[in-house]
Amino acid sequence: MYKKVRVVLENGDVFEGVMLPPTQFSDSDIVVLKLKNGYNVGFKKGRIKEIVELGEVQTAPLSAKPMPKIEGEKVWLLATGGTILSRVDYVTGGVYPTLSVDYLFEVLGGLEAPIEAEEVTAKFSEDMTPALWGVIAERVAEAFKKGARGVVVLHGTDTMHYTAAALAFAFKSAPGPIALVGAQRSSDRPSTDAVLNLKAAIAVAARAPFAESVVVMHKTSGDTVVAVHRGTRVRKMHTSRRDTFQSINTTPIAEYYPEKELLQVLTDVYKERGGLDYTAKFEEAVALVKFYPGMHPRLLEALLEVGMKGVVIEGTGFGHVGEGVLPAVKKLIDAGVIVAMTSQTLYGRVNLYVYRRGRELLSMGVIPLEDMLPETAYAKMSWALANFKREEVPRVLTTPIAYEMSPRSDPLVFGGL
Repeated sequence: MYKKVRVVLENGDVFEGVMLPPTQFSDSDIVVLKLKNGYNVGFKKGRIKEIVELGEVQTAPLSAKPMPKIEGEKVWLLATGGTILSRVDYVTGGVYPTLSVDYLFEVLGGLEAPIEAEEVTAKFSEDMTPALWGVIAERVAEAFKKGARGVVVLHGTDTMHYTAAALAFAFKSAPGPIALVGAQRSSDRPSTDAVLNLKAAIAVAARAPFAESVVVMHKTSGDTVVAVHRGTRVRKMHTSRRDTFQSINTTPIAEYYPEKELLQVLTDVYKERGGLDYTAKFEEAVALVKFYPGMHPRLLEALLEVGMKGVVIEGTGFGHVGEGVLPAVKKLIDAGVIVAMTSQTLYGRVNLYVYRRGRELLSMGVIPLEDMLPETAYAKMSWALANFKREEVPRVLTTPIAYEMSPRSDPLVFGGL
């Protein structure tokens, strides 16, 4: 049972709301209210003059409403951090990652589904590394070995598409989906997307016929539908919108409709549920570099000096770089570094045969990566260098493995937000 209270501060300010009970993550010197507008606010006890009880609240406040029950086999939740697993420090006003999924259960009021939850790490997504991709992949594999129907990975949104691509290459086959999910808005905001995204991700893990790495996030700014994007074809396209993730050069693999609790698969081309076959090693000596006008060639040469084994370039248009950096590109290749080309336009595909510059790059040994996204190419380069001989890597990069490239671009698939 929750209590509605009036908090009177020493300076005369008055606030009314539902008092949230303390948790193991609470600051003992802070009183937290959920206001009528849905936001949480914290007060230091020393600033409070009086707390007046106004009665009991029969229903839980917004952030404590339980998840609808999802029937099915057990789903594993692996926590890695991010906004979906962050909490507000009401002393500093900052948002911090928390390791324990118990915090998420407390904030959401519990998840009424057959779930096993484990903690992997507590990282903001900008702190993810290829080494951590390997750790996450191993933990996903362990969950499947324990009988998981599907696995949900709670992850920060900023680099979620990198990790999704990495897991797509790591798992040649799997018993179920690997659904990465996050939130753009923290759970104490009325516009939070955490609850719906998580509900959809659990539904995907439990029910989907496909066994791929996918990103499960809002399709629109409203709460009507959640998109399920292929891990190798998705990109974060906005800093704060709830529909930030978009499928590039393709369409989502599925959609989830919360009102009907309906998971609609939009294609019959996917990896089906099967046995567990994976490789969880990733090479860290890989760089992703964006070409820009006036780029100094020493920036590319420095990659050789720090020991890079593979370099993915985001070129202009069809996949070009300026004449001034061509000697640096050749120097990398001559030293044994694998150099691959993607396009910073995102939509469309690399074609090094159209213009002279492209043919010059081809003659040096630059590998064109068709319509593969730069971030996906970076993850694939990292995975390929860790699991294949150096001479095999060019073939691996240009061979479709996880729907990361297509033989031609669909002219009807273009756009953004």
